[in-house]
Amino acid sequence: MRATRTLRFGLVGAVALTATSLMASAVAAPASVPASAPAQATGGHSATQEAMDAAVKEGVPGVVGQARDKYGIWKGASGVGDLRTNRPRSAHDRFRVGSVTKTFVAAVLLQLEAEGELSLDDKVDKWLPGVVRGNGHDGRRITLRQLLNHTSGVFNYRDDSGFVRKYIVKDAFFENRFDTVTLDRHVKYAMANEPYFKPGKSWRYSNTNYSLAAMVIEKATGNWYGDEIYRRIVESLGLHATSVPGADPRMPRPSSRTYAKLAESTTGPTYDVTELNPTLAAGGGDMISDAHDLNRFYSALIRGRLLPRAQLAEMKTTVEAAGLPGVRYGLGLAERTLSCGVVVWGHHGGIIGSISEAVTTVDGRHSLAFNFNGDWSGDSDAVIEAEFCG
Repeated sequence: MRATRTLRFGLVGAVALTATSLMASAVAAPASVPASAPAQATGGHSATQEAMDAAVKEGVPGVVGQARDKYGIWKGASGVGDLRTNRPRSAHDRFRVGSVTKTFVAAVLLQLEAEGELSLDDKVDKWLPGVVRGNGHDGRRITLRQLLNHTSGVFNYRDDSGFVRKYIVKDAFFENRFDTVTLDRHVKYAMANEPYFKPGKSWRYSNTNYSLAAMVIEKATGNWYGDEIYRRIVESLGLHATSVPGADPRMPRPSSRTYAKLAESTTGPTYDVTELNPTLAAGGGDMISDAHDLNRFYSALIRGRLLPRAQLAEMKTTVEAAGLPGVRYGLGLAERTLSCGVVVWGHHGGIIGSISEAVTTVDGRHSLAFNFNGDWSGDSDAVIEAEFCG
C-alpha cells in the first residue's frame, strides 16, 4: 500500500530533522501493539476495519473512524492512542482535522456571498488592500474564488524556507511549537517568494489561500473567523465535538496522543507532538473535531442545509487538480472518483502528527470520516476505497 496519499494537502512534519537533540521527547514504540480495538458494529464494514488494521500494521499508531449509511452508524478503531501506555484508540476520539478546516472556511465565505456581503469575483485587494504584494504577487489580480479553488498562484507559506527552519526542521518544532503565528505572518512568509503562476493559469495547493480567506471573513464581518465558523456552522448543526481552538495548544478529551517522525526517514525515532499552537495552520488547518461531527457536517453541506442552491453549485464547480489523478477541486471541496466509479466529496487534512479524511457520496447519505494519529505511514486512500468499493 502507498505510504503517501492522494490528497496529502496539509501541514505535516515529514521534513529533514536531526534527532539527537530531541531524544528527551522521543517515544519508543511498545514491543506489542494491539492490532485493533473492537468495532461497535461490524455488518457491511469489515473491509473498512481491515484497511484500518492494515494501516496500523504499516506503522500508524492508531486509527479511529465512523461511517454513516442507510443502515445506521458504524464505529471502528484500531491500534493505540498512547504509545507509552498501550491505551487503545477510542471511537469517540477528538482529533486535529488539518485541512478539512478549509471546507468550513469556504462555506462561511459562500454564506457571506449569499447574504450580499461580498462576491467571489471580488479582488483580494478590495478586502485586504496592499496585503498580497511582493515578488510578483498582486492582490489586485486575484479573486476570492481563485483563493478558494487554489488557482491564485499564491505561494504556500508552509514551503517558505524561513517558516520551515523556524517551526519544522531540527529542534525548531520543540523550541517554537507554542508560538502564535498570525494570519498576516503566514502571508508575509508567502510574499517572500515568487508566485507559482499567474492567477487562473493553473492549479496548485497553497495554505496561504485560506489564511487570506480567513482574513477576508474577518474584514467582512468584523469578527474572528473562528467565531463565524462557530455561529454559522458548528452551533447551527449541533457539532458538539468541533472547535476552532485559536492559540490553545491542548487537546480536549476524549482524545489520543499524536506522533510524528519529524524527519524525511520513516525509520527513526517517534516523537509525541500532541501539544502545539494550532495557529501554525490557522485559517486552513487548525480545527478540532471527531468522526461523528465530520460526517454530519459533510452530509449536511452536500444536501443543501448550509448553503443556498446557487452557492452550493459554486462550491461544487471544480477545476482539475494537477498531479492528483481522479481528483477535481471546487471551493474548499474535493471531488474524487474511486476505483469502482463511486464519486465522493470531501477533504483530506494533515497537520503535524495527524492525518484525517472526511468524504460523503453525492447524495450525502453515505459518509466516512477517520483519523490516523501519526503522519508518516499508512494508506488513507485504502480506507476510503474499502468503505465505498470494498
